[in-house]
Amino acid sequence: MKAGPLRHRIMLQETVKVQDQITGAMIDSWVDVKPVWAEVTAVSARDFVAAQAYQNQIISRIKIRYRTDISDKNRILFRGRIYNIEAVLPDPDSGLEYLTLPCSEGVNDG
Repeated sequence: MKAGPLRHRIMLQETVKVQDQITGAMIDSWVDVKPVWAEVTAVSARDFVAAQAYQNQIISRIKIRYRTDISDKNRILFRGRIYNIEAVLPDPDSGLEYLTLPCSEGVNDG
């Protein structure tokens, strides 16, 4: 994959268990894994009402170089916005050049 389209700097994040200092309970917390160059493209948007509240959802496609340590359990932080990874799709040719990450933003931001 050529570096030209990879002009956006994103942060991969994952959940870890940490102990709440007040209650002592183990809770999930998001931590940064690694900054990665990517191509971020907004694909569609929709507005809807759920739980008696107005909501919107943006669907984006994020392409990154191939890596083995990413799954739909990760999320992406880009320009202060949270993107939930819906799937991890390898490229159609070799499957080892790049990954396409369909992502949603705006609903259940983790």
